[in-house]
Amino acid sequence: MPSGIVGHFIEMGPGTESENTPAFPALSKRAARRAIQRAFVLVGRERRIRQHLREVELTTRWVFGDWGLEWTVVLDHGRLDFHRGRVGRPNLTFVWRTAEAFFSQVEAGRPVEGAFALQGDPAWKKLCAPLYDAFCSSLRGVLRNPIDDAGERLL
Repeated sequence: MPSGIVGHFIEMGPGTESENTPAFPALSKRAARRAIQRAFVLVGRERRIRQHLREVELTTRWVFGDWGLEWTVVLDHGRLDFHRGRVGRPNLTFVWRTAEAFFSQVEAGRPVEGAFALQGDPAWKKLCAPLYDAFCSSLRGVLRNPIDDAGERLL
């Protein structure tokens, strides 16, 4: 997976959707939200990520256009908080046209051409690269083994 968020994100524009079919099963909105939230919980436990972001106050918004699904991740001096829906004014906004494009991007480690946009200051984009890479890795793991800490199935 590429290490830099700036280098491997493609701005959304007119283009074609990928014809690749994702290896992950189709998920309901509820199941997707639970898996995404679990992946962020796991990322928040990573010491490397907390240390990298310990001086940062940043609000990010994540959106699936076709599902109308959005969530906010607030980074506050190494602490990571996940919120369903919109909270505050985001410094960065991650937008996927479709949930399928999002899961294809997570699986492949690179965006689906024309289906993704990252809006915000380039300095924030570079700072968030380790967070994004850790999130994708965690989400791939959660989707392959959807069990929480209590042993309950997420999906």
